[in-house]
Amino acid sequence: MTTRRVRRRTCRDKGKGKEVVEEGRAVEAGSSPPRDWVPAGDGDGGGEAVAGEAVDWTLLPDDTVLQLFGRLSYRDRASLGATCQTWRGLGSSPCLWSTLDLRAHRCDAEVASSLASRCGGLQRLRLRGHEAAVAVASALGARDLREVVAEGCRGLTDATLAVLAARHEALESLQIGPDPLERISSDALRHVALCCSRLRRLHLSGLREADSDAIGALARYCPLLEDVALLDCGTVDEAALGDIHSLRFLSIAGCYNVKWATASASWAQLPLLVAVDVSRTDVSPNAVARLISHSKTLELICALNCKFVEEEQAHSPTAFSNSKGKLVLTITCPIFKSLASLFPAEAVEEHGVFNECNWRNKRKILGVMMNWLEWILSQSLLRIAECNPYGMDDFWLQQGTSMLLSLVKSSQEDVQERAATTIATFVVIDDETANVDAARSEAVMRDGGIPLLLDLARCSRVSAQSEAAKAIANLSVNAKVAKVVADEGGIAIFTNLAKSTNRLVAEEAAGGLWNLSVGEEHKAAIAAAGGIKALVDLIFRWPAGTDGVLERAAGALANLAADDKCSLEVAKAGGVHALVTLARSCKLEGVLEQAARALANLAAHGDNNNNNAAVGQEAGALEALVQLTCSQNEGVRQEAAGALWNLSFDDRNREAIAAAGGVEALVSLAQQCLNASEGLQERAAGALWGLSVSESNSIAIGQEGGVAPLLTMAQSEVEDVHETAAGALWNLAFYSSNAHRIVEEGGVPILVHLCSSSGSKMARFMSALALAYMFDGRMDEAAIVGTSSEGSSKGVNVEGARRMALKHIEIFVLTFSDPQVFSMAAASSAPAALSQVAEAVFIQEAGHLRCSGAEIGRFIAMLRNPTPVLRACAAFALLQFSIPGGRHATHHADLLQNVGAARVLRAAAAATSASIEAKVFARIVLRNLEHHQAGTST
Repeated sequence: MTTRRVRRRTCRDKGKGKEVVEEGRAVEAGSSPPRDWVPAGDGDGGGEAVAGEAVDWTLLPDDTVLQLFGRLSYRDRASLGATCQTWRGLGSSPCLWSTLDLRAHRCDAEVASSLASRCGGLQRLRLRGHEAAVAVASALGARDLREVVAEGCRGLTDATLAVLAARHEALESLQIGPDPLERISSDALRHVALCCSRLRRLHLSGLREADSDAIGALARYCPLLEDVALLDCGTVDEAALGDIHSLRFLSIAGCYNVKWATASASWAQLPLLVAVDVSRTDVSPNAVARLISHSKTLELICALNCKFVEEEQAHSPTAFSNSKGKLVLTITCPIFKSLASLFPAEAVEEHGVFNECNWRNKRKILGVMMNWLEWILSQSLLRIAECNPYGMDDFWLQQGTSMLLSLVKSSQEDVQERAATTIATFVVIDDETANVDAARSEAVMRDGGIPLLLDLARCSRVSAQSEAAKAIANLSVNAKVAKVVADEGGIAIFTNLAKSTNRLVAEEAAGGLWNLSVGEEHKAAIAAAGGIKALVDLIFRWPAGTDGVLERAAGALANLAADDKCSLEVAKAGGVHALVTLARSCKLEGVLEQAARALANLAAHGDNNNNNAAVGQEAGALEALVQLTCSQNEGVRQEAAGALWNLSFDDRNREAIAAAGGVEALVSLAQQCLNASEGLQERAAGALWGLSVSESNSIAIGQEGGVAPLLTMAQSEVEDVHETAAGALWNLAFYSSNAHRIVEEGGVPILVHLCSSSGSKMARFMSALALAYMFDGRMDEAAIVGTSSEGSSKGVNVEGARRMALKHIEIFVLTFSDPQVFSMAAASSAPAALSQVAEAVFIQEAGHLRCSGAEIGRFIAMLRNPTPVLRACAAFALLQFSIPGGRHATHHADLLQNVGAARVLRAAAAATSASIEAKVFARIVLRNLEHHQAGTST
């Protein structure tokens, strides 16, 4: 019987991802120090290194070892320090533990306790998650801590914040955000003020409220407090902020319940106030004007994405021009040019205003203000990108992109990372469809953003790697940008990051490779860089619950498996076993969908490699895919059905699928998916088409009720769907019991409609062949009448159906006939005349169809049928299957020779009762056989 393999599908990463952390592998505690080479010479340590010999790394100078330790994460540092007594002491040196970043790994009380002995001199701490904050507050014991920067702390409570403040009274900087602190009240804020009298910087996001008592406590007990940012808060007592007389920098960006008259009057009296950020608020133009007029010290007002201020500027472009030397930054003003005015005595290029070299030796307050401005701009631009308000395209393209790339070069690590995150965010139009804005992504590329982000991804900082990799991955959705990423070495960078033992690093790296692997031109490069092996290893490395990394790794492998050569590399690297393991054991729908798609693509190269058979032979593979067709997720069902369609091309797989319950599962899927997506319908029909190649499966499909849903799909307006359904019905119609069912289910008018009206030549061809099978005399008409009498509601008129079918088969054949050309070919013995006809009538896609010996035999028998239309149809079909150059033409020629077709074809070509089409088609088939015989003999 006949089948066809499903198209191989390449798709990209759908998500923006989260964090990436540093590459490298941990050194196991208790292991020996590393040895790679030893110094040559007379034993005094001098001389040159000799390759291949080992060196005792413990002989390195202490300062060199400290430099080595300083480039490691805290976990690797602790593990490496445990390898020997010498390094244990060096690994605990206070200079290595003045700063600690815990964001890359899970931090609980046990981890914090294990680090406590090293953190006596810890001054700067970064962490992620409220669980880490609880652990640090209770177990770390860093009494001299000066700065805490925390993110992802949505669940942080008053109690934890109070303990954190009480145990770290030396705190000078506390920054928690950008996730909203919904469970933090003013009580906790008061507690921070009471405990941390040295506080200079306080940045908090998403407080429900900051009342007058809490802010008043900050004014009374924190005399050094000069930088306050209360972002996206529910309510803030604006008047109380005016009592913090030490305040230099204030941001209430994203706060919407502000009494602006009170705020402007109060803040204008602050004696040291230098800059105010009111971005993303409903601040009024009058409030801005009042601050400009009444504040004696104010130099800068940042008002990005403030509707009323922008409307005022649109109505009156000079609204804030008389600002007494004070800058007002909005998205409609030239920000770079405005900031350049801060350097009146210097020739500073506009786009160089964020270059620290330009203000390092200027007034101290200018440097502090520029650092603050970088920080608040990075915050606001990220929030604006996340909300993606209407009408921001001009801003992003004209100056926003350049601003973000300037911030990526900031000396402040968190500003760098946030700018990269913003780039990753603002280019994405739709997370679900993985669409990116072409103009925005190409603006990043044109402004030199790709090399800049790749450099950031190479750095040793975990969080910077994370955000840079995320940005590059999202930008790579754009094919033009992906080419630049590949040309600049991005494939090697992603491959190296994918080898990390840290899940977040691996997740972003796999996402980058997923998006790059969409481009056919990048697949070989990924394989050459070791990307396939790295992706397969990821699947084995991470447990089934880590959906992000597994989905991205499987998705990238699916794209790579669509390439013939890469599919071999996937199998060689153990990809079949890895993907089947996911299909069998993982419960996450996104992972299952990509694993099934990868298996489908691996099985789509049956003519070129043995991956199809290898997938089928992998223990549990076929059973798992059959089970996945029952998934609640449509994408999983679709990809599983596609995999089974491709796998059914192999004889052993076909029968094993049926033995695993594939017939029942796929008929059920076909019945349930009639209102589902076109892709699912096509693959369900295709899988049934593949299984129906064998007699037992074909009959079982009919008995299970497979005919009715296939007839419904044959009425689809989508060509791929009705063409695939026609193929399945063609196979089913080979057997009389199924032919009866097709007639009873009203299938003849449906196939006739396809045969005459489909825009797909293949659909018309296979519908005609199905009708020919049904009415070539093998179907027992008496059985149909008897069956119909038992259920007379169907009232089938078999003879009428037969006449209708034969009429439209004839019409179909005649659509390929040109009377003048055919007359010339019939009268001529020249090969050129027949070649002209063959070329004109050949259906290209028919060359991919593979028929069985029984099917070829049936067409030969049909050449003897008394009905001229059926003889013409049979000759036309044999012409399509034997055309030289077709994928299975040699196979079909061998089958024709085995049944002695030449004699029957010559008789058909000479029959006086045959149509001119039948005669010419039969002669072409004879010519095709001669061609194959000549090729065999040579």
